[in-house]
Amino acid sequence: MKRFNLITLSLLGLLSAATSHAAEPKGQVLVLLSSENQLALKDSKSYPTGYYLNEFGVPADQLLKAGYELVLVTPKGNAPSVDKTSLDPMYFAGDASEMQRIQQVVAGIPGIDDSLSLQEVLAGDLDQYEGLLIPGGHAPLIDLANNPQVGTLLKHFNQAGKPTAAICHGPIALLSAQADPQGYEVALGSGAQPAAQDWTYQGYRMTIFSTPEEVIFESSLKGDKIRYYPGQAMSAAGGQLQYAEAWQPKVVVDRELITGQNPFSDHLLAKTLIEALNAQQ
Repeated sequence: MKRFNLITLSLLGLLSAATSHAAEPKGQVLVLLSSENQLALKDSKSYPTGYYLNEFGVPADQLLKAGYELVLVTPKGNAPSVDKTSLDPMYFAGDASEMQRIQQVVAGIPGIDDSLSLQEVLAGDLDQYEGLLIPGGHAPLIDLANNPQVGTLLKHFNQAGKPTAAICHGPIALLSAQADPQGYEVALGSGAQPAAQDWTYQGYRMTIFSTPEEVIFESSLKGDKIRYYPGQAMSAAGGQLQYAEAWQPKVVVDRELITGQNPFSDHLLAKTLIEALNAQQ
């Protein structure tokens, strides 16, 4: 009987160890979100914004299911805001229950109410992160496109060859990885089409929310205009922009960079990012 009990305990111990090992996460993925929620428009007006629920939540949900931990970071280390216009079932194939499920997934992510700051993340070990995700919504235009700290973060992932995925307006953050992102953003706001200096992503194939899509968005602003069109800014900087028809899914991969064109590219971007992350394992 004692021998039987010892064998049973040993088998249970092996099973427990195997189960514990299988449950171990594959690694951490950093998710970069804006700290802001008021987009400056022309003529000193503003537009309430934030992250798009599906552009953040769908990739986040898939990453969690794939065994990755998510670490949230914003420039200020505050709670990111959701763009209220993204709380619409049309971004979830018309399924309101799926939208609610993704809301619950996002609400359960550690740090959603108090993220790390960029300063904290940059002071730590960036090598611990397997990849980087930058969701869209117009908020990245406010404090990610012109942020030298964002540039430092992006350059690390670029040099390490680790997947960097950005969707819709998220790719505008790539403009920070140049010599003077703040000066470049000021020039864009004045109506210029400046060339970027020492841009990390010079010549990369990429996509972003297209100008035809942005024009449709602007039609909801009752005559107001955004300060510049992201697609034109990325092209002027030296990106090789590729687009699908408006509102059709489109993902472009070039080296470690993965970009999605619009909200409806969420599932494809998530799938592509996870494949790239898994390939590193």
